[in-house]
Amino acid sequence: IERLRAEGVAAELADDPRCRAGLAGYLMQRTLGRPFVTLKLAVTADGFVARPDGSSKWITGEVARAHVHRERARHDAILVGGGTLRADAPRLDVRLPGLEDRSPQRLVLTAGEAPPGWDALRDPGEIHGLAAVQHLFVEGGAQTADAFLAAGLVDRLLLYRAPVTFGEGIPAFRDPGPAGVPAGWNLADRRQLGSDTLEVYHPA
Repeated sequence: IERLRAEGVAAELADDPRCRAGLAGYLMQRTLGRPFVTLKLAVTADGFVARPDGSSKWITGEVARAHVHRERARHDAILVGGGTLRADAPRLDVRLPGLEDRSPQRLVLTAGEAPPGWDALRDPGEIHGLAAVQHLFVEGGAQTADAFLAAGLVDRLLLYRAPVTFGEGIPAFRDPGPAGVPAGWNLADRRQLGSDTLEVYHPA
């Protein structure tokens, strides 16, 4: 902009919300030195992410799962907790036709060692060292979700709500409000994905 103005060209920086949203990852790295973080959780209608024994596979249907794979393809890296890695052995790749090569870098939040093809983070704050990652998708585990929320390191929340109930199990959030999410989050979008509902929240 300064070079344009120096050559006599009138230039004005317009702070357009849609442009800012499109540059969210770049701007987050430039201003705070970390990626833009999206937290994804698949939850039951009564607010659980897993049964009491920790099992949770396929809470949502095929349409919602395909949407998750599209979200994975839009991110540079994807992260789960060590418990999720040990219990589910997730592939964390993109399995949509034509987008298989967009599978993100795989990260695990653990005090132990990362398996081959993965990188380990000991603490959520270590995302400040991911200079090459503009968009981080945090996908697995209630404990991991709680750790990132407690650290104030979540910029967007995706809740895939399924029309099933567990009655008991591992809750999505430690202290949910009336809307089923922690205080300080505003609903920005809601859409139907087959039999499931996607809710998108932004910080208040």
